[in-house]
Amino acid sequence: MDVLKPIYTEQNDCQDCYKCIRECELKAIRVQNNSAQIVHSDCIYCGACVLVCPVSAKKLRGDVKRVKSLLVRNTNVMVSLAPSFVTEFPNLSDQQMVSALKALGFAHVSETALGGQEVSKQVSKYIANQEGGVYISSACPSVVDLICKHYPQYRKNIIPLLSPLLTHAKYLKRTFSNDMPIVFIGPCIAKKTESDEFPELLEAVLTFSDLKKWFEEENIDPYLFEDKKNAEVFVPGKAGKGALYSIDGGMIAGVKNNTMATDAVCMTFSGISTIQSVLKDLDKYKKSDVLFLELMACSGGCVNGPGTDKSYSTALKRLEVIKRQNQNEGFEMEADFSLKRNFNSIEAIRKHHHSSSRIKEALSAIGKYSEKDEINCGGCGYNTCKQFAAALLEDRSEPNMCVSYMRKIAFDKSAALLSKIPSGVVIVNQHLKIREANLSFARMMGSEIEELYDTIPGLVDADLHKIAPFYKLFSSALSTGIDNLEKDIRFENKMFHLTIFSIHKHKIVGAILRDMSQPFIQREEVISRAKSVNKKNLETVQKIAYLLGENASETEEMLNSIVEFYSLSKD
Repeated sequence: MDVLKPIYTEQNDCQDCYKCIRECELKAIRVQNNSAQIVHSDCIYCGACVLVCPVSAKKLRGDVKRVKSLLVRNTNVMVSLAPSFVTEFPNLSDQQMVSALKALGFAHVSETALGGQEVSKQVSKYIANQEGGVYISSACPSVVDLICKHYPQYRKNIIPLLSPLLTHAKYLKRTFSNDMPIVFIGPCIAKKTESDEFPELLEAVLTFSDLKKWFEEENIDPYLFEDKKNAEVFVPGKAGKGALYSIDGGMIAGVKNNTMATDAVCMTFSGISTIQSVLKDLDKYKKSDVLFLELMACSGGCVNGPGTDKSYSTALKRLEVIKRQNQNEGFEMEADFSLKRNFNSIEAIRKHHHSSSRIKEALSAIGKYSEKDEINCGGCGYNTCKQFAAALLEDRSEPNMCVSYMRKIAFDKSAALLSKIPSGVVIVNQHLKIREANLSFARMMGSEIEELYDTIPGLVDADLHKIAPFYKLFSSALSTGIDNLEKDIRFENKMFHLTIFSIHKHKIVGAILRDMSQPFIQREEVISRAKSVNKKNLETVQKIAYLLGENASETEEMLNSIVEFYSLSKD
């Protein structure tokens, strides 16, 4: 468990559902000791696993305590606030948001969108000077990780500029104070990787979810602060078109606004699976045109980031962002510094190539010997059985993740166990249809049923009404939901002891049938019933005044039963 990474797994909480594997487009998860762990070398920190985990075993690194400690030590902490705050706090004014953040202890608040505006200008200049080819935005850290780690052949296509956040942080440091700590608050988990890689620019990253919880802890309601309409709240000024960066296509609007890149063909795509399809065979693009791709890991843009409220309509979120931007021309920052960067620190993953014989070997280990056995159910989290087999070879998965394999093992074990039990065993559903029975039960029911067992192994779906005349006892157990029912019954000149027990109340019951004519069972039953007689007599002595008649009657019945067993055994 690596709690220092942006995302980690709380091992004790993981419930082996494999939903995180199923949702992770990159399968950046390894199952060890029945716990799904993040493979950090492969992970792009998109947050999909955090969102889908049903038991919240996938955790985000909590930076709130660190920021609180920072605020105690330093009274001059600046917030870089993501433009999507307008969708997380609908109808909250800029003044109210800033006042609420200052109530937490922050000294100043600036809009990250200012950095976006500068990046748009620099991107426009960059692609205007290119003769042709594909150029990819570096704004989304998850996309940068995706390309550098999983599609390294396109690393050179990423425009070598700082992201809007890093550009904004660098600008604030140079404008105000290089010693001023900067904390980003927004919708993104992957931004935590930027703060880890550039600690000289970013102190910490909080999500909007973190901020909302913090407000609740401090009993701060942002909507209760005074709204001063004309107050200058953001430093050094309010952003303009940079606010559109939070929706897909927003960056392109800014790039096109700078006339240097008018000849470029611009496209926007969002969502990991969509981006993967975009990158497929992208190197075949050989035209002389400049193709600029704005790629965003979150479907619909940053407004749908993992640190946001997912119950809010994407259309309404987009509308809020556009409406706010249209109301404001915006402050333009002037960057007197270089935005250039490279991505050499992000290492490409090692891709494994397995021969067909190795894949077959792994498939055989989970009971899949032909293509017919490869049902591709996805229960393990992988799309196909072959993908799961590859994961087995790479020590990313465990055989017990295969549902059909474990079911077969369970069935084989239960079948072997049932075959070895000398007593008859039968399991039936609420319609008295047999779910499973052993050979001993079939033999006890007579030669015809034994022959039927040879034709229908386990007597599956056979009607108990037609097999056992004592079926009404099963009906009674099912209707009452009783946990345990014991009865002595006669069947074809034999005495049986029947124990019916509930497996799923009112739905499924099981039964054990013992032939009391068997000598070893006679001895067991005599001892058991004799002990029961002694217990009843002891209770009678203790409560003789109250229970004598009832216990005497039970004692007589039990002793008569024993006599009857021995009488039958002599016949």
